[in-house]
Amino acid sequence: MKIWKRDINLDRLNQTSQNTLIEHLHIKYSQLGDDYICATMPVCHFTHQPLGMLHGGASVVLAETLGSVAANFCVAEDSYCVGLDINANHVRAMRSGTVTGKATPIHLGVSTQVWQINITDERDRLVCTSRLTIAVKKHRAARSNPMTASQMTSE
Repeated sequence: MKIWKRDINLDRLNQTSQNTLIEHLHIKYSQLGDDYICATMPVCHFTHQPLGMLHGGASVVLAETLGSVAANFCVAEDSYCVGLDINANHVRAMRSGTVTGKATPIHLGVSTQVWQINITDERDRLVCTSRLTIAVKKHRAARSNPMTASQMTSE
């Protein structure tokens, strides 16, 4: 079942990363399905912690990036999504290579969403598993006026 309520494609997603932490960490959206989104991130000097392993915070950035972006494409244009809570279990150390994160929804509600993000290595072994809780909010203009932001600018 397709969950996306907005036009979504890999080129558009990767363009939105310009001048952000996502670009700085070289996160690239890599795959899109009817109910999931994937991205890759290198494991190298700028994603390492001082012991030369993948920094847990970098894994959490990848997880929150995937879940938050996916959540925003699952709501109508009069709404937006922001993270409420994230947890992560780091289960495998990595010193080099590439990790791939895959976000899939657990719950897509009217006011909250819950996303599962698994991060794996090149051999499909679990590196980190994360759960992200999202708040679904209405744009202020949409609260007082039922027209969407795009309708307001086109008139």
